Amino acid sequence: MPYYVLEYTLVDDYEKRRAPLREEHLALALAAHERGDLVLAGALAEPTDRALLVWKTDDPSAVEDFAERDPYVREGLVTRWTVRPWTVVIGGG
Repeated sequence: MPYYVLEYTLVDDYEKRRAPLREEHLALALAAHERGDLVLAGALAEPTDRALLVWKTDDPSAVEDFAERDPYVREGLVTRWTVRPWTVVIGGG
């Protein structure tokens, strides 16, 4: 099954603005994880300017659908997002 990376570019004040949206965002991510589609997810630190979500799915539209439904995207905390196939060489399974 192929892997995909969803990359978010975040606004400068992301950490301050995320609190009212976090519960909805995490519920959406947890549902994808429980389905087995979302493998890992989190923001990069120092600075917190990007986030990476690693997916393992046969359907890349599931990744795009997640981004389009994500409150962080909807409310402008994400300024840009991309979905790219990821060729895993070591690890996975």
